[in-house]
Amino acid sequence: MATARKSSATGGSRTSGATKSSGAKKSPAKKSATKKSAAKRSSRSQSDQESRPAAKAAKPSAMRVARAAAAQLTELTGRRPEVVVGVERNDDGWQVELEVVESRRIPDSTDILATYRVQVDENGELMGYYRAQRYVRGKGGERG
Repeated sequence: MATARKSSATGGSRTSGATKSSGAKKSPAKKSATKKSAAKRSSRSQSDQESRPAAKAAKPSAMRVARAAAAQLTELTGRRPEVVVGVERNDDGWQVELEVVESRRIPDSTDILATYRVQVDENGELMGYYRAQRYVRGKGGERG
């Protein structure tokens, strides 16, 4: 019985040894590929950083401002805007109009919608907001 134990123990160690050695051979190859990728990324990031100062001086686009306004309104109200109704640059920064579902109903045509006017500064930071109008989806909220 002792001999059987030794052979099973030896067989088990051979199997685990083969697994370890094959895993060890694969690891260095993965590491070298990772090192190459990291080197490429660092060289790219250096060239990106050189071009960034010019980008920082540029004012944010209307699209970035609208996205920032929508994200900040979502954080404050807990409601995600469905659509950007308008974006307008003014003296203080930007005014963004966002349409939000305030109450979902069945059928969808009876949902309660609202248009929020969000005022953001030149950098896209929220300065203030208010609900401009509220209406039923099926009846529309067109300006008259």
